[in-house]
Amino acid sequence: MGSYMHGDWLIGIDLGGTKTEVILMDRQSREYFRRRVPTPAGDYGATLETIHSLVLTAESKAGVSGLPVGIGIPGSVSGITCRVKNGNSTWLNGQPMQDDLSTLLQRPITLTNDANCLALSEATDGAGKGHNVVFAAILGTGCGAGISVNGQILTGPNGVAGEWGHNPLAWTPQIELERRPCFCGSFGCNETFLSGTGLSFTHLLLNGQNLSAKDITENARKGNKEATETFNQYVDHLARGLAVVINVLDPDIIVLGGGMSNAEQIYRELPPRLKTYVFGGEFGTPIVKAAHGDSSGVRGAAWLGQSTDLTQPI
Repeated sequence: MGSYMHGDWLIGIDLGGTKTEVILMDRQSREYFRRRVPTPAGDYGATLETIHSLVLTAESKAGVSGLPVGIGIPGSVSGITCRVKNGNSTWLNGQPMQDDLSTLLQRPITLTNDANCLALSEATDGAGKGHNVVFAAILGTGCGAGISVNGQILTGPNGVAGEWGHNPLAWTPQIELERRPCFCGSFGCNETFLSGTGLSFTHLLLNGQNLSAKDITENARKGNKEATETFNQYVDHLARGLAVVINVLDPDIIVLGGGMSNAEQIYRELPPRLKTYVFGGEFGTPIVKAAHGDSSGVRGAAWLGQSTDLTQPI
């Protein structure tokens, strides 16, 4: 590592609701250091200090300081106020986080939504490499997405490009939407159907059983009747949500991350279901699992740091 030059290193930070992770990697995608620590939930100042400490630790491993830093957060940055908004880690909302971290770290930093980091990671050296338009969706505790176009993140002037999680699920009766309140204040958002939490709620509604998404998925894989019914409903919900994206964006590839992306049945059962909802009844877009798994967020944050141009609206 001693032969590396200052410009060879990249640092990424993935800030989550429960953990914060740092990575030190080079521009050839090789990882040299990674660490996860608990996120100080509810404490904005302590969150900044945690990021500061992780960056300094990574730099000590590289033996240089002032390295480029990219940060993924569970929210978005307003293109109007430059403050965090829409974050389910609510203590970040309304904060000038990018400015505060630039001051604390004594350098420009780049900061974006964690799903944008997923998209950038997978488009750069993951499952979406070589594809012009990559739609990368997180199906986890929540439901978000990022869009990469020609290797650049599409953010938009309002900072909400890819926020499909908070559209109401298409082709769904109003009475069904109203049964699913969302943390954002609306009802029937995609997130309330397509997240792991949404799958569990669907199972509760259909069968009166309170099971985890992991257990439902595994039971369905084993042929359990109730779990299979729930999972079939989930695949139909996912088809409705993605069909709207396809009808507007028609990406070259769809990459799935988050816990639900590990359900292998999705990749077999979802494509034929999409033909029901996609305009024209044709669908041939590849749907694949994220190549870097839950490392995509922190790796994408590192790639984010290599150039501020990567976060400019297209």
